[in-house]
Order: sequence, then structure tokens, then C-alpha cells
Amino acid sequence: MAKDDNYTIEDINRLSGEYLSDGDISFINRAYEFAKEAHKEQYRKSGEPYIIHPIQVAGILVDLEMDAETIAGGFLHDVVEDTNVTLEDLEEEFNHEVAMLVDGVTKLGKIKYKSKQDLQVENHRKMFVAMAKDIRVILIKLADRLHNMRTLKHLPPEKQRIKANETIEIFAPLAHRLGISTIKWELEDTALRYLNPQQYYRIVHLMKQKREEREYYIQEVIDELSKQLKEVNIEAEMSGRPKHLYSIYQKMVKQNKQFNEIYDLLAIRIIVDSIKDCYAALGIIHTNWKPMPGRFKDYIAMPKQNLYQSLHTTVIGPKGDPLEVQIRTKEMHEIAEYGIAAHWAYKEGKQLKSGNKTFEEKLTLFREILDWQSDTHDAEEFIESLKVDLFSDMVYVFTPKGDVIELPSGSVPLDFAYKIHTEIGNKTVGAKINGKMEPLDYKLKNGDIVEVMTSKHSYGPSQDWLKITQTSQAKSKIKQFFKKQRKEENILKGKEVVEKEIRALNINPKDVLTPENLQRVFERFNFTNEEDMYAAVGYQGITGALIATRLTEKIREAKQKEQDLEQSLSEVKSGVRDKKAHKRDSGVRVKGVDNLLVRLAKCCNPVPGDEIVGYITKGRGVSVHRSDCPNVQTEEARQRFLQVEWAIDQNGEKQYHVDLEVSAYDRRGLLNEVLQAVNEMKTNITHVNGRSDRNKIAIIQITILIHNTSHLRKVVERIKRIKDVYSVTRTLH
Repeated sequence: MAKDDNYTIEDINRLSGEYLSDGDISFINRAYEFAKEAHKEQYRKSGEPYIIHPIQVAGILVDLEMDAETIAGGFLHDVVEDTNVTLEDLEEEFNHEVAMLVDGVTKLGKIKYKSKQDLQVENHRKMFVAMAKDIRVILIKLADRLHNMRTLKHLPPEKQRIKANETIEIFAPLAHRLGISTIKWELEDTALRYLNPQQYYRIVHLMKQKREEREYYIQEVIDELSKQLKEVNIEAEMSGRPKHLYSIYQKMVKQNKQFNEIYDLLAIRIIVDSIKDCYAALGIIHTNWKPMPGRFKDYIAMPKQNLYQSLHTTVIGPKGDPLEVQIRTKEMHEIAEYGIAAHWAYKEGKQLKSGNKTFEEKLTLFREILDWQSDTHDAEEFIESLKVDLFSDMVYVFTPKGDVIELPSGSVPLDFAYKIHTEIGNKTVGAKINGKMEPLDYKLKNGDIVEVMTSKHSYGPSQDWLKITQTSQAKSKIKQFFKKQRKEENILKGKEVVEKEIRALNINPKDVLTPENLQRVFERFNFTNEEDMYAAVGYQGITGALIATRLTEKIREAKQKEQDLEQSLSEVKSGVRDKKAHKRDSGVRVKGVDNLLVRLAKCCNPVPGDEIVGYITKGRGVSVHRSDCPNVQTEEARQRFLQVEWAIDQNGEKQYHVDLEVSAYDRRGLLNEVLQAVNEMKTNITHVNGRSDRNKIAIIQITILIHNTSHLRKVVERIKRIKDVYSVTRTLH
């Protein structure tokens, strides 16, 4: 899937022409022309015309052999968010299907939220709900994220880390869940490059060193196996299996291993014609080389929920080194690479089948998202639930009849019961695990045989079950039970709790329980009316404190801003300052005002030459920050800004503290060379701290006294010239 050269519209027409009709190609070309016109005045951070991005997204979708509507959605995915085009325009110009797909991937940028984090959580919630309605939404989103990661170098370092972290937490696991390994691996490897560049480049370097030796060994194994498979008339394609950087990094971290201890760097993949040949090839491998205990996995007999099928085994190879082998058919290989995209029903206008389950049945878990979101009123709780159900490691258990049930790791018998059927869960009174009675909070293990004990006379779930269950499905069903059973009681109880919480904030409930405020809460937490809201509080679907906080948000913010600004302006105008601060000259003055307490913020340590802003604080005068300091980027902070300027000669003798972090390969004498380099620049050091990790990466934190940014630049350049230094960065507290 990794592509060095950009797709062109000609590439897309040629590739889509291999499996789409002329009418479909004409349709996606109309989408391209529409997007090109809509984005014609826009440019990316790289300086390229914006249309380059939609073309690449559409190209990735063509590689997955998606249908015409999805490819059109790829071209158009940003027009509603970034231009004046509306969803109605798209529906009129194309069709309802395309408009729905674009709506699913459009961010909620025009809605105001308390913080960027709230907005991002809502974006994810919207995307997942749209995905549950049509899985193609997430395929467009994955293609969008993949191209953004390929061009991440054009963003500032802080945004690179945020995007990379979000990719590791949300998008790579989602690609894995959908079985699209080609996208998953590239997302993970690229994210690692920005989250931990030292380790990324170190692993790249180590892999290059051993590549020739590894390739020679793999070829020897392939030659030997080819000869033996031909003797029994098995046709097979064999190749060394590429090991991805992120998986190596994960093993080094989780298993506390060095690079040379990762034994499955030696790996081959065997692709044969039939399932019978898979097992025959396995027999030949185990006859030739001794299998390692506990390292055989049969994903053909027991496929993963993301459709993946293959045989995995690890043997002691011809030179005594562990060798990992994967064996699968051609169809299994296509599914392993492209997952749900390989099974896409729209390709031939019919349902495709995998084993005894239809394609639609494979997507059951995603359909359940619609149920969860209707019962989960807090977006953050919804996303956390998804992380458990979609992205966590899985455990495989059996019903008494031998059916395999897949659940998130950490699940208990109650999760199993609700997975089977809602009524079985509600009537559960106990559970037998492998024939032995176990408590309902028993953590299920791979291979457990689970038998649920039920009773017609059961009173139903208890509130404690919400604490011990792991899956969103189980929690949702338990909440539904309480919702139906005691609605009237819950409404009265909830109203009482909400009003009590409002009074605790020194606000009269009548002042905030207005139609406008209530409507805001209904939309935010997915309620239809006031009764639903109070009932949800009553059955603990949401806390009264959270409802009260949202209802009183505007009143509290208005009061607080008024009080804070009045107090701060009063203090600044009267020249409030402490004696110690008065004795120190910060070297900064407030434009148009004299005799104020002005101090340099310790979070970002500004120095002459930095762009700066003044911030009115409570009781401590004016705090001076670098203009790019994260602590003064909020809208609330900007309301407190004052114009400030450096009041001293930038070549003067006054010195300022600056914190630097030096990242380097750990070796003898490194710290001495860094200290010597700083001393050579006639620069004082006030603090030094160093550490080294198991991967020989040294981090040296050093505080120095400098005159201005020009002086700082010279010191940094001098340190960078030291052998084995990867980077020198100015740090924030």
C-alpha cells in the first residue's frame, strides 16, 4: 500500500477501468471535476494545490477496488467541511449515497465545544455512528488518514505528535479490526516515526545491517521447502514475510527485549491453492523442523472476527534459529491484506460469503454501535467503550455446544451471556467454567467452556453488574433493563438529583432549567425530552453532576469571566506586585503602561528575540509568555492579552534561563562532550540531568543562561555537531 509517487487522475481512471464499468468511471470523473472546482483556491501546508489530497484518497480507495460511490466520496470528502458546498448540493449533483458518505466523514468544525478534546471526541463519535450505518465511511476515513500520515512532515512537531498518537489509538486498531493489514502497518510505522523517531531510525538501521544475512537464510529455507512440496504435488508461492517496524518496537517494549532477541524477524509466507494443501504443507514443515511449543495457531479452523484466516507456526530452522511460518490460500491472503474491502458486497451487487457466515453477519459488531450510542449519552464514555470492544486484545471461549465466541480481553461470564442473548443475560444467576461453578466477575481465558445458569424467577440485573461487565453490549442491555423497569421512579429521582446538583453550584434551578438550556443538553447527550434526561440520571446512565454542569455552563462562565477580569485589571492598574519580583528587572515592558509587575513565565522561558505576549494573571501582575506557548492558546487566554515588548538591548549582558533536551546514542564520554561544547560557547550551566533507556538512547536535560535567541542558536548548533547527537530541542514545563 505504501506509495512513493502520487496518484494522478489518469492512474485512477486506468486502475478503476480494470474492474468498473464505463458509466462508473464517468461518475467518478464528475466527482473529480466537482472537487477540483470547489478546492481551486485552496492549498495544503506543503504548498501543493489542495486537490492533490482528494486525488490520493481516491487512489487509495481504487487500490482497495472500492465501488464508484466510495471513490466519488474520496474525491469529495472535504468539500462540505472546507468549502461553501452543502450536503444538499452533493445529493442534487450526485446521489443520496454519496452525500451520506461525505456527511459521515465530515468533521463537526462548525459546532462550538468547550475544548478541542471535546470536539475531537464528538468527531470520532459521529464517524463511528456513520460507519455503523455504512462501513464505507470508515474506508474513506482510513484512506484520508493514510495520505495525511504520508504528508505529516509538513505540519509543526506538536501537531505531528497529536496526529500520530490519534492514529495509533484509533485508526490503526480500526484498520486491524477491519482486517486491512496493508493500511494498518503503514499507519503504525509512520506514526512511530513521529512519536519515537530515535527508536524508529535505530530499528531501520539495525534491520539494514542484518538484511543480506537474513535474506540469504530465508532463500535457503524456501529452496528446501520448494523441493519437498513439489515431491507431493503442492503448488506454492513462497516469500520472506516483511516484518514491520512498529511490531518490532512493540515486542522490544512489551517483552523487554533487545533487537537481536526478536526471533520472528526470520519469517516466511506460503500461499497454496487449497485448505487441504495448507495442512499438508504444515505437516512437511513440522516433519523437517521441530515446532516450538505453544507457537502453533490455527486461524483457518477458528478465523478472527476481522475475517483473517491462516496457519501460524514457529519452528527451529535449519541453523537452529527460530523461524516463523504463515500458510494460507490465495483467497485468504487477499482477505488478510484488504480485509472487509476484499469482501465488499457492492463489487458484484450481491452478498459475498465467508464460510457459513454472510458478509453482513461479519459486520454485526459494527451494527451494535447504533444500539450503544443511543444508550451512552456522554461522547467520551462512548469512545472509551469502543476502545474496549473494537480495539482491545480478544479472548476466545466456547459454548457447551462448541461454538466459538469472541470477547474483549478481561470479559466476564455476564459479557458472554449478553453476547448470546439479552434475556439470557437478564436471567443469569451463575456460571460454570469448564464444568466448575465460578463467580460472575471471573475473568474469562482463551479456551474456557462457558455455561450460563439462568432462572425464570430471577429479579434481573443488579446495579453492580455495570461495574463488572466489560463490553458495551452488556452494559447497554443492563441499562435498558433498568430504564424500562423503573421509568417513573427514575424520572422523579433524577429530577431531584439534578436540582440538588444545580443548587450546590449556588444557582437557582429555575434560572437554568429553561427551554434553550435544556435543548442544548438534549442535543449534547442524545436525549429526546426532559423525561428521558431525568430517567437517565435516575438509572445512572449519566450523572446528575454532569447534567447540572452543562445546564449552568453559560451562567458560570459569564460570572467567572466577569469576576476574574475585573479583579485582574484592578490589580494591574494599581501596580500590585510582591517585593521580590519588584527587585528583578524582567527586561520586558507593557506598551503604554509603567510601573507594573512583569515576570517571565517559567513554562516557556522567553528570551530576547522570541515573539512574546503579556497575560494578565490573578494577583501576580503580567506574565510574559512566548507567543507559541501552549498555555496561552485558548480563546479565554487571548481575552487577557496585553501588548508587551522587549525593553532592553538584545545584545546586552542580562542572562535568561533556557531549558534544552539533548537526545543522542548513549556512549562513554557523551555527557562530558555536551558540557564541554556549552562551556566553549562561554555559556553558564545551572542544571544538568541525564538518563538512558535499555535501547541505548540517552536524554540529557540541561538548563543554561543565555542573552538572546542568537546566542541560543549558536549554542544549539554547537551541540548538534557532537557525534551521535540526534536532536536538540527547547523544552516547555
